[in-house]
Amino acid sequence: MTTTMTLDLDSAKKILAAQPFASLVGTEITAFGDGAATLVIPLRPELTQQFGYVHGGVLAYAADNALTFAAGTVLGANVLTGGVTITYLRPAAGERLRIEATVTGATRRQAVAHCEIYAESRDREPILCAVGQGTTRLAETDLTGTNGS
Repeated sequence: MTTTMTLDLDSAKKILAAQPFASLVGTEITAFGDGAATLVIPLRPELTQQFGYVHGGVLAYAADNALTFAAGTVLGANVLTGGVTITYLRPAAGERLRIEATVTGATRRQAVAHCEIYAESRDREPILCAVGQGTTRLAETDLTGTNGS
């Protein structure tokens, strides 16, 4: 039997820190709770493609992770992504990405969330460069390391 671990911002930061890929990318979580989560990714040349824009894979990862963290605010920590779609609106460039995800609907076992990905720089207004939607579901087995006791 699985358990639902209640999460707060500190526990969400620990979960993010335990993700090797998130560490590689430099992802930070800055807000978490009440059906929403915000991630930030500082941009550097290693995250870009041949034209100097943020690689689409980085944007897709950002959407996936933000959507799942938002869902975790209502479902708990024992969740997996069920599916993600992303629409690229504009090339992303700047100093950082800010990804804001919000749960749009949930049942006891799954949640649907929407996110917006902004490219930010100090010298201009944030630019909406991609949007995403995804489904997150409770895992069949306990992924959190707890056994319900």
